[in-house]
Amino acid sequence: MRISFHCCEFTCCRGGRNDLDARVPQKDIGTLYDSLSRVYDLWGTLAESRARNRAIALADIKDGQNILEVAAGTGLAFYEIVKRNPKGSNLGIDISPGMLDKARKRLSKLTGANYHLELGSAFHLPAEDQKFDLLVNNYMFDLIPFDEMDAILDEFKRVLKKEGKLVLVNMTKGERFGSGLYDLIFRLSPKSMGGCRGIRLSDRLRSHGFHVETREYYQQLLFPSEVIVAHK
Repeated sequence: MRISFHCCEFTCCRGGRNDLDARVPQKDIGTLYDSLSRVYDLWGTLAESRARNRAIALADIKDGQNILEVAAGTGLAFYEIVKRNPKGSNLGIDISPGMLDKARKRLSKLTGANYHLELGSAFHLPAEDQKFDLLVNNYMFDLIPFDEMDAILDEFKRVLKKEGKLVLVNMTKGERFGSGLYDLIFRLSPKSMGGCRGIRLSDRLRSHGFHVETREYYQQLLFPSEVIVAHK
């Protein structure tokens, strides 16, 4: 028997038929993730590590690059980026001071590496045009409203160099048994999911002129993720 859920109180379909839209206001995201910063590493290890590790591998980092991670969080990916790019320039930004505090503690274990962590928004990146060889973004678009995604993609395209690489990891729409559990939790209590719901971003990237090289699906602890590599 196929079970369907109907949402008549909230706008759910701006991204496409039956797509859930974001329900936690952007002004509340920083505070929400401040509160989640104490437990996020456990969740990131249990449910997100396979997709995150695959994204780092696909990034194919070369020492000496200019790299930006947007929504660096507690530094789970940023630590690996900086390890691979000690002679390059590494900038990580996030809107949550609590998450950045955790990232700074993690990155303090590295010596002789060139990196900078700062508060910043994906809507207004602190960089000039065509600065970065690589832009990495993990688990952020899944908490952005559909009608605000385009502004962020425009910013990503602005700061990437010609032929620059974009590596994304998102919570995605489930493709295997059990993965629909998380969208159900989101419908009942969006903040319990950190504001995240399943999305697919490949088509939107193409509409902004990005060439999507690959999209891979991962499921860990029933949690569905997509890893996307695209080029400007």
